[in-house]
Formats: sequence, C-alpha cells, structure tokens
Amino acid sequence: MPQTSNVSTEHEPGKPIARRASAFRAILRYARPHAWTFAAITLCSLLGISADLLQPYLVKIAIDDHLAAGRSDAGFLIGISLVYFALAVVSLAFTYIQNNLLQYAGQSVVARIRKDLFNHISRLSMSFFDRFHIGSLVTNVSSDTETISQFFTQVLLSIIRDGMMLVLIIYFMFKLDPMLAWCAVLILPVVGVIAISFRSYLRRTYQQARSRLSRLIAFTAENLAGMFLIQAFRQEKEQIRRFDEQNRDYLAANIRQVRSNVLFNRTFDILGNTALALIVWLGGKAVLDDTIQFGVLYAFISYIRQFFQPINQITSQWNTLQSTTVSMERIWRILSTEPDVRDPRPENTAALQPEDVKGQIDFEHVSFGYIPNVPVITHLNLHIAPGQMLGVVGTTGAGKSTLISLLNRFYDVTEGCIRVDDRDIRSIPQEILHRIVGLIQQEPFLFSGSIIDNVRLFRQDISRERVIEACRFVGAHTMIERLSAGYDTLLSERGSGLSAGERQLISFARIVVFAPKILILDEATANLDSHTEQLVQQALQSVSAGRTTIVIAHRLSTVMHADRIIAMKDGQIVEQGTHETLMALNGYYADLYRHAKEASSTG
Repeated sequence: MPQTSNVSTEHEPGKPIARRASAFRAILRYARPHAWTFAAITLCSLLGISADLLQPYLVKIAIDDHLAAGRSDAGFLIGISLVYFALAVVSLAFTYIQNNLLQYAGQSVVARIRKDLFNHISRLSMSFFDRFHIGSLVTNVSSDTETISQFFTQVLLSIIRDGMMLVLIIYFMFKLDPMLAWCAVLILPVVGVIAISFRSYLRRTYQQARSRLSRLIAFTAENLAGMFLIQAFRQEKEQIRRFDEQNRDYLAANIRQVRSNVLFNRTFDILGNTALALIVWLGGKAVLDDTIQFGVLYAFISYIRQFFQPINQITSQWNTLQSTTVSMERIWRILSTEPDVRDPRPENTAALQPEDVKGQIDFEHVSFGYIPNVPVITHLNLHIAPGQMLGVVGTTGAGKSTLISLLNRFYDVTEGCIRVDDRDIRSIPQEILHRIVGLIQQEPFLFSGSIIDNVRLFRQDISRERVIEACRFVGAHTMIERLSAGYDTLLSERGSGLSAGERQLISFARIVVFAPKILILDEATANLDSHTEQLVQQALQSVSAGRTTIVIAHRLSTVMHADRIIAMKDGQIVEQGTHETLMALNGYYADLYRHAKEASSTG
C-alpha cells in the first residue's frame, strides 16, 4: 500500500509572485457574476462617504459664516442642524445597504469556492491523497475559505470605502487650505515605506502560523482516529507531550504574528497623532495670524482625524490581505491540480453498459509502482473468466491490495493494461467502471446517517423496499430489526454503534443494491470472530452468485472453496490453482496454509 508523505500544502520554491498573482486572478474570477452587486456597493459607499464628509464642512459654514460673523439667526442654525442630521441618516442608510450587499456577494462567492473545492477534491486520484495530509485538506476547505470570506467582506470593503474616503478627504482639505493639505499629504510616502518594509515580514509570520496550524490539525485527526491503539498501548502521556509540543509551536507562531500586527498598527497611530499635532500647531498659528478662519481649522482637524482613519483601516487589513493571498494560493494549488486518472476522450470511450458486462478480467503484462522506479507489481499476467471466484493470498506487501486498486482504477498502470470484457479500463468512464466493480474492504466505511441511507448511499431514487430486500438477502434484516429504530436507526461516525460483523453485513447489502458485475472483497473477514465470519461467509456466497468475484484473504479458510487461488509474492504470481492442487504442490501456498493453521491453533 502507498505511504502518506509529509508534503506540506505550501508551494514549492519557484516564482512566488507570479504564482500568487495567478492564484489571485483565478479566485477573483468567482466575483464576476456579482459585478453589478459590487458596482452597487461602490455607489452606496460613495454616497455614504460623501454624506459623512459634508458634515464637518457644514460646521465650518456655521462657525465662519454665522457665529464668527456675529449673526444671531436661529433659523439658519436650525436649518444647518437639520441638514447635518439628514446627512447622518443618509450615511447610515447607504452604509447599511452597502454592508448587506457586500455580505451577500462575499458569502455567495466563498460558498461557490467551497463547493467547487470540495467537488474538485472528491474527483482527484488516490495518488493525491497519498501526498497530502487529511488535516491540511480540512484546513483548505474550512479555514482557508473563511479567510477568503474575510477578504470579500473586510479587505474589499476597506479598499472600496476607505480608498474613496481618502480621495474625498484630500479633495476637501485642498479646498479648505492647500498649505495644510500639502503638509498632510507629504506623510503618505512615509506610510508607503512602512507598509513595504513590513510586507514580507507579515507574510512570513502568517505562513508560519498557517503551516503549524495545519500540522496541529493533522496530528489531532490522526490521534482521534487511532485513539483505540493509543489507549491500548498506554501512549496517552506521550501523545499529550507531542500535542503540547505542536501546540506550543503554534502558540509561538501566533504570538509572533499578533506582535507584528500590533507593531504595524501602532506605528500608524503614532504617525497619525504626530501629524495631528503638527496640523494643530500650524493651523493654530495661522488662526492667530488671521490667515485662516477658525471654522476652517476646525473642519481641517476633523478631516485630518478622518484622514488617518482610512489609512489605518487599509493598513490594518494588510495582514488579512497577506493571509488571503496565502489562502488563495493554497486553494488554487488544489483547484489547479489535475487528477492523474482521467476519463477517456469521447472518441476513445468504449461502448459498454454495466448491465451488459459479463465480468471477464484480463491483466496483461501489468507493471506498477507508487513511487517512480520502485515497482510493486512487475509484468503480471492474470486472466479471470466471467462468474469465476478468484482467491488472492500472500504475505503483507505482496501486491494483493495494489491489484484491486488498479482494477478499480484508483491508479493507472505504469505498463501493460487491464481489460474488462476485452475493453481497456482506461477507455471506460470512471462512473461506469465503478458501477461495474464493487468493493468491500476490511473496514467498511459507514457515514453518519440512517442505516437505510448507508445502504443506498443517500440515493433517494433507490426505494426502501429494495434496501430491505437486499438486507434480507444477505442476512442483515433480523439484526437491523432489533435496533431501536430499525432501518431508520441513526449511526454515529463510521458506524461505531455496530459490531464489525454488522457493519460488514450492511456493506454486503450495499453491494446487492448497486448490483456490480464484478465484486472485490479486500480482507473482508480479517477482523471478525469465527461465528461472525460464518455469517459473512454465507452472505458472501449469496452476493457472489453470478458475479466475477475476487477475494483477497488473510484467513485462507475464506478462499479454500474458490474456483481458483493465486499466491502472490513480491508483486508476482508464484502459484495458482485450486486449494487441493496447491496443497499437493507443497510449495509457497502450502507454507502459508500451515503457518495460518499454526497461528490459529496457537491463538
């Protein structure tokens, strides 16, 4: 079987800027269907900001044109106040509409990305899952998509709203007093220098935190899956120690990320307060010298306070933008990964319907290795007649499970070909091939849900009556009826509420419902006690009738009555024949049989 490598989901060295740019463009394409919504968001932002920025200008008019002039017209002040209040209401209304539109568009985009990502992962070949940790993929689907959601709902809002606010504030400041405006604008290059100097450091701290989070999730998932083994061997303290070590690494990376964020943001606070103090000093001198009016200084101070607000907002989103870039890159890496196993082109597709399959299987000069130049199977030839039951035996690593992985086309052969009814399986669409070939594994996988949905795999077009008939056929009906809710009994994850034999019987019923013409049993009775094995053997006899059946067996008693048995060693078939023929040879198979009997008697 293949070994899972510790491949990180971060990119390999290459052209990072070009790679990030392509990832960013690819993800932003998801926003195109919402172009009009984003246009409406921009318009609402413009109207809301304009209403906000007109308020200090109204106060300036009230001070300079009325109060400072010594006028006592209350009607004018009431009018100014009503206009001020109306502008506040307009700003509130358009901000509310803008935020609702943005959340709708942003969440819709992310929901589409999440759906496409899961759909794409489900279509990738098994070799992909050999290279990537499950924990990292869970992070991609959940955490990375949530980060992209923050880009559309926070960063994009900041770019649109705060960008326009900054432009309009500069316009109003120049309209009030060009000299003071130039003093404020000269600070912008300083802001740019600080942002650029912090950029690479912020990205590195975020990447490190994300990488350590992925490792922590992968470690947690692995330990939860293997909790039985951990407790059986009393490894709790060691695993807690290892978890604590990874948790502390993640904590350190998070603290480093937060520290850099705080330093980045507080630098702008100091810069803003310094600029405000400078403007108050220069403006105050100008008022005392009667070169500008007090109302102009008041409005300018209001604008300078607001001037640094959008800058601070934009820069505070810098880390989110960095994290979004990393997340987009990680997700795009998954989305741009092509499956190693692909459906044939229409012109190369074999005309084969599942109901017409007889079940003949031919392995012709097949070679394969999970790692290049490290073969697991070499030049194997095997021919299985329709309706024949074939037993496959051999020690661990002999290539038994690889054989059935190739027949299921989880991987493609390196050399040679595999044929079903004289059609190369590479010319058969995978959907049809997997309807032809049914697989029952050593550990049958059951989903969280009812028993009836686990048998029909949530396909509502398969009737309840058909499911019950299948369960009767394999001998599972009595067991299911004893459960509290019968066929509607809800199972926990992986069907942990059922015994190994009960889970296996449900997987047999699943085969009957989907009726494949070729049936593969991969160590299906390896973990069962002798009584349960007899029940499963009876179900096997019922299910395999009329089907080409391949039985990979750990217990040789499972295949003793097979039409033919092949014994595999180092990826080769070293012996084949019936049980009696192979025992008479007194060779490799006979040795396996004697060792199995000795182990059974010792047990």
